[in-house]
Amino acid sequence: MSPVAVAQPVNLEDFVRKDDPKGKKFDAVSDAIDDINIAKLKDQPVVEEVDNAYDASEFDSSKDKDTFRQFVDENEGSRRFYIEQHTKQTVDFNREARRKAFEKPRAIMGIWEAMEMLNTLVDASDPDTDATQIEHLLQTAEAMRKDGKPEWMQLTGLIHDLGKLLYFFGSDGQWDVVGDTYVVGCEFPTEKIVYKDTFKDCPDLNHPVYSTKYGIYEPGCGLENLLITWGHDEYLYMVMKEQSNLPQSALNMIRYHSFYPWHRERAYTYFENEADKQALKDVLAFNPYDLYSKSDSKPDPVALRPYYESLIAKYIPHKIKW
Repeated sequence: MSPVAVAQPVNLEDFVRKDDPKGKKFDAVSDAIDDINIAKLKDQPVVEEVDNAYDASEFDSSKDKDTFRQFVDENEGSRRFYIEQHTKQTVDFNREARRKAFEKPRAIMGIWEAMEMLNTLVDASDPDTDATQIEHLLQTAEAMRKDGKPEWMQLTGLIHDLGKLLYFFGSDGQWDVVGDTYVVGCEFPTEKIVYKDTFKDCPDLNHPVYSTKYGIYEPGCGLENLLITWGHDEYLYMVMKEQSNLPQSALNMIRYHSFYPWHRERAYTYFENEADKQALKDVLAFNPYDLYSKSDSKPDPVALRPYYESLIAKYIPHKIKW
């Protein structure tokens, strides 16, 4: 891990968006997207058991998944979100977003500080949960701990949404932070992407290269080499890849957990290489803990902080560059 600069204290007020000071609009969209994915997860294939990281989840075995909100075509808020995302997530945008993302640190702070910053997002509209962001992250991690998952996986559950800090770091709204991810630079497999009819205004749709099956890629090139739509998954993956010693399986869980067209609908299989077989196992093992833990009782951040800070110290520097 590379050394990091000594940071000045982070002033959370510096990152409050004036157009959405408590993040309610942002979280309303984010949770609506979760609702869609909860519905999808119900039909997800069983993960092959390899070790206890990949055993079927037990924490949610008694839960009635039908009690979670279901995706409906009439959800105009979600539809508007995906129209914007599917129009604006282009090859040019993705290349520029990656270039700008790490020109200079947006903030230098530790993981718990980042969780506290994310905690300024409060969702008042979600009927499934009134948990704060820290509580949701702890719910995910605690569900994994309850099932005896390894420490690196618990930590992955704790940090998996921290890429949503992009919302405070100059994002253009919500479409470049949350939402199901997919590949740009090749044909859109619209039958396997939510709201398949919302790509008509995307500049890449009829591009002579980007509209072809393989586009700018080669068959079997591996998911690692694809431009997956920019957002909180890609951002946190890149931060942790460079500044942590989390195992590759944790990085897979972070990067691909919103990549539903691939891991749920099995689009883009022609780009897979041998390593992606493991990546698929990783993300399928992770997702139940993210989506179904929201119904659990609220954890106590003060009581749990020492335990999780001990895990953080094993894998992540005291201060990292965001």
